[in-house]
Amino acid sequence: MIKILKTEENKKLSRLSISEAVSGSWFSLINPNEEEIKQVSLVLGLDEDFLLNSLDLDERSRIEIEDGNILIITNLPIMTEEGSFDTLPLGIIYTPTSIITVCSKDNNILSSFNESTAYTFDTRNKTEFMLKILYRSVKFYLKYLDVINRTTDDIENELQKATNNKALFQLMEIQKTLVYFSTALKDNDIVLQKIMRMTNSNSQNYMKNTEEDIDLLEDVIIDTRQAIEMVDMHRMILEAMMEGFASIINNNLNMVMKFLAAITIIMSIPTMIGGLWGMNVRVPFGHTPYGFLIVVILSIISSILAVFYFRKKGMF
Repeated sequence: MIKILKTEENKKLSRLSISEAVSGSWFSLINPNEEEIKQVSLVLGLDEDFLLNSLDLDERSRIEIEDGNILIITNLPIMTEEGSFDTLPLGIIYTPTSIITVCSKDNNILSSFNESTAYTFDTRNKTEFMLKILYRSVKFYLKYLDVINRTTDDIENELQKATNNKALFQLMEIQKTLVYFSTALKDNDIVLQKIMRMTNSNSQNYMKNTEEDIDLLEDVIIDTRQAIEMVDMHRMILEAMMEGFASIINNNLNMVMKFLAAITIIMSIPTMIGGLWGMNVRVPFGHTPYGFLIVVILSIISSILAVFYFRKKGMF
């Protein structure tokens, strides 16, 4: 899908066809097909690979420069339909006339730049618009980390009541998400540092940067590093929780085994006594009419003594 938008003088967005696209337009490509890739490539004079690279779900964050065009690949946080989190490559192509975004899936970051929020950005100011996309991305990372933190607290409260496999699998899923977030954020931070070096370079003036743009870039870098620290902190907390619950599970298993061992021993005492008095040889109380009652009482007393002994040893 191709969507071409341009900010007008009244700060409203106008939607253009590909033949009407002019300087200052934003080309938004969401899961484009081969024909759409060719159209944009011809109109803007771009190499098709420049557009296709961002559609690889395993693409890492990086920067490429070719014929005055800059390709910035960054990883966005997304929430899946199942409620879990993942990362998704987004390509931002900075050309002398326009800015292009290429992504394999629709997402909350790009969809937040629309007609109702048009007053907050300007597609004609390509550098500022690109930085606002990156800034919105890191804000979503921080938002999703807050959601993960609350989810982790709920799971912890649930596990304190009763250990179950579903909650443990949820913790494992969160742990995997944090690995994805950590990798993506650290790669994004490297890209941001390279953008900063390009901004400060006098020999490579690829982007026109105002003082406000540099301040916004610094804010993006600061928030990205804050998100990295939060991810690392959540990972350490989660690892400690997993280790703690593993110890609790092992301890509970040991307690159950001790209880079952004690019960087995106690239940074997009447069986053993009954077996001895059931042998076809001379036994005590063999000729008294109260022999059976005496054996039963002896078994009960022995079992009670065993119960007191095991309670004293902490087996119950």
